[in-house]
Amino acid sequence: MNTCTVAGIDVGGDKKGCHLVILDGSRAFRPPDAKTPQQMLQACLEYDVQAVGIDAPCRWGVEGEGRRAERELARQHIFSFATPTRRRADENSSRFYRWMFNGEQIYEVFSSTWPLLASRKFEGGRVSFETFPHAVTCALRGKEGTSARQKRWQRPKVLESAKIDASGLKSIDDFDAALCALCARYLIEGQTYAYGDTEGGYIHVPVALALNKRHQ
Repeated sequence: MNTCTVAGIDVGGDKKGCHLVILDGSRAFRPPDAKTPQQMLQACLEYDVQAVGIDAPCRWGVEGEGRRAERELARQHIFSFATPTRRRADENSSRFYRWMFNGEQIYEVFSSTWPLLASRKFEGGRVSFETFPHAVTCALRGKEGTSARQKRWQRPKVLESAKIDASGLKSIDDFDAALCALCARYLIEGQTYAYGDTEGGYIHVPVALALNKRHQ
């Protein structure tokens, strides 16, 4: 697999915050002082990152339709939070969708240097793209037996199977960001499948090549 430097971002609400992980060779690590979108951008520039996988919707839903990418994943029994229209998210009194607005800001800040990949295939250059740690885990260990409820041990094991040194990572948010970065490696290698369409945005997931045959 290509060993170019890539990154992943786990996006959370205002309380949890966002987590950037750089994957440089076989080492996954969190750069210091990279919490705001601007700080994360600077860290990616410093480490000469080529692709950034982001765990947040890259497009808002369409009224009455949602997003094709999420529907396609659901047909594969891979479920995610349904992305509403921006207006509905803004009107939600619980502020549940605040993390999606944080993701929107990250895509915007990164857009000039890592523009959103708006096609199914990577064709070179620096890009950002949407991915989904649970879907990445399903692809790389097989859907059978993979559960979001068991993510605290299953997701680190996927990184271990990929021979990624994640010893410096501590939280599940770190591991999720590392999985987004690992997906960026697959994207660069042309080994991802893009769910969705141009209007609703694409969610890129590694092709089902389970890294460890014992998981199949």
